[in-house]
Amino acid sequence: MYPAAGGNPSGRLVSFRLETREGAGLNGVVRILVVEDEKKLAGFIKRALVEDAHAVDVCHDGEEGAHLASTESYDLLILDLLLPKKDGWTVLREFREKKRATPVLILSARGQVKDRVKGLDLGADDYLAKPFALDELRARVRALLRRGSEASASTLKVADVTMDLLRREVHRGKDEIRLTPREYALLEYLMRHPNRVLTRTSIAEHVWDYSFDWQSNVVDVFVNYLRRKLDGDRHPKLIHTVRGVGYMIKEPDAEVP
Repeated sequence: MYPAAGGNPSGRLVSFRLETREGAGLNGVVRILVVEDEKKLAGFIKRALVEDAHAVDVCHDGEEGAHLASTESYDLLILDLLLPKKDGWTVLREFREKKRATPVLILSARGQVKDRVKGLDLGADDYLAKPFALDELRARVRALLRRGSEASASTLKVADVTMDLLRREVHRGKDEIRLTPREYALLEYLMRHPNRVLTRTSIAEHVWDYSFDWQSNVVDVFVNYLRRKLDGDRHPKLIHTVRGVGYMIKEPDAEVP
């Protein structure tokens, strides 16, 4: 359980992953904003989600949370209520007044029925009282990301590469390709946009988070890691560099727009 204030969670973190983008069904890497003033708790939540290769932004007051929620594109907001500078009730109300449809999960020590009713009436999609079990938080996140999404394939395929989104397995032909969570997220983003050049900026925004160091070459490094594992000595080569622009995964003989 996660305690209401401080403390350590019991039980290990178990990986899960769901892919979605607002308004596009299950079509991209999940970006989640966590607005929580308890820094230890926020760290626990972020670590659990980042281990599964989600891009997670964290802030600790309502003003910054409201700003990020309104100016960035997220798939899910995890929102505390008792926040400094601007309380969660106000953040939620203002967010919904802007007609934003992103799912909102409230986390709060205020677990009375009247508080849960108020949160749901203001536009929250779910309400989880503290302390909570990590597994329950994980299940609620999965459910929220599924809501409103069109039924979609659980497998991606480009040439002879197959990605099973449910089992998080990747095969090229009969060979299983073992990837780190970040390599998996990178490959998934490429496979969801086959035969299309993706800029380094777009890759960083979808696979990392807003604290990404734009001066670093981490995108190039991870593409090289992925290329060695996926292509290696195999033919044809599928991951291609477009100099000065970015990268793409290209099916043999496909025309590039």
